[in-house]
Amino acid sequence: MRIINLASGSDGNVTYIENGNTKLLLDDGLSCSETIRRLEAISINPKEIDAIIISHEHSDHIKGVDVFSNKFDTPVYAHQSVWLGLDGKLKKVDSKNRKSFDKDFSFDDLEIHPIEVPHDVKCFGYSFQNENRKISVLTDLGHINDQILYSIKGSGLVYLEANYDKQLLMKSLKYPLSLKIRIDGPNGHLSNNASSQVVEFLANNGTKQIMLSHLSRENNSPHLAYNSICANIKKHGITEGKDIMIDVAGPNISTMFKLK
Repeated sequence: MRIINLASGSDGNVTYIENGNTKLLLDDGLSCSETIRRLEAISINPKEIDAIIISHEHSDHIKGVDVFSNKFDTPVYAHQSVWLGLDGKLKKVDSKNRKSFDKDFSFDDLEIHPIEVPHDVKCFGYSFQNENRKISVLTDLGHINDQILYSIKGSGLVYLEANYDKQLLMKSLKYPLSLKIRIDGPNGHLSNNASSQVVEFLANNGTKQIMLSHLSRENNSPHLAYNSICANIKKHGITEGKDIMIDVAGPNISTMFKLK
């Protein structure tokens, strides 16, 4: 199984997942032309993408879906509750390519487990599993609960939201108070501190690699997120580089991971 983040953050999110002959995109928040360019940069023919799986309706996750699906006749999968917010936004996706699910599904021997997460619209994270290999992608959520932790437990690699530093957010002159409250609320996004609690749980349950994801351009930075989370987990006896590896996904193509 291979996975690579082609873009992460406020300006667009796209993740490529491959298992055997199955090639998938999780979200497509870039323009179609930019998604094509990035796929070709990792030697993937966009015509070979079997499906685009959608987390939720926000534009930084679906910007390129309409044109990409129309151009390459690519099926688009979303939870039935997410489609309620997508129908008016994905007008070029052919009816035969609108695929709905309400439970686990699979492509060949790649099992896909949707994980409902608390956000201000219907939203899902996902685990991708083949035999004992498991990868999870968990972004756009305001808080963590036991059910979510149970769903990602056992993942060798987790793409985990670390959206904002609370001090930076509250001091921001660009964001109105209402937006700050939304971001910091239970249906907003995960702060660096909240993300560090998840990293602690994962490190204690066998996860070896974390990719901090969906960082705010205005209220966080790769350096700040990494250092903050490493410092927090060290207080609980977990050392980055020894007990768990932590990297940061950004707006450009990141590291390709292979799970054997």
